[in-house]
Amino acid sequence: MHRGIVVIVSALVAGLCGAAPAVAQPAPCDDPFCTPGIRPGVVLGAPCADTANFVFGTTSWGRLVFCGSPRRYEPRYFRSPSMAGVKEFGANCAGYENWVAQSPDGLFLACQSKDGAPLWRRGDDK
Repeated sequence: MHRGIVVIVSALVAGLCGAAPAVAQPAPCDDPFCTPGIRPGVVLGAPCADTANFVFGTTSWGRLVFCGSPRRYEPRYFRSPSMAGVKEFGANCAGYENWVAQSPDGLFLACQSKDGAPLWRRGDDK
């Protein structure tokens, strides 16, 4: 009986001292369908408030839109360019030029080339 407890405790200690379990990386998200925070039921052309974070929405018929402020007018919802899902700010975006995306924390991103380097940059021009 005493010996069984020692074996169990030894097995537990060995398990705790072993290699740390692998941390799962989030699955890649390359389209709007897996992008968090997209607001449903948006009306194209309707006023909106935030042009920097969680700017995407869908209309009642499924059209992807974003909250933007052209030429410093009041923000409103516009048809979205092609959307590449969730991407990292500052990462290379070759092949996605003129597409939009969202960072993991909700920042509006646009793939823009500057000095020959296509990178995910802020989509709200700030």
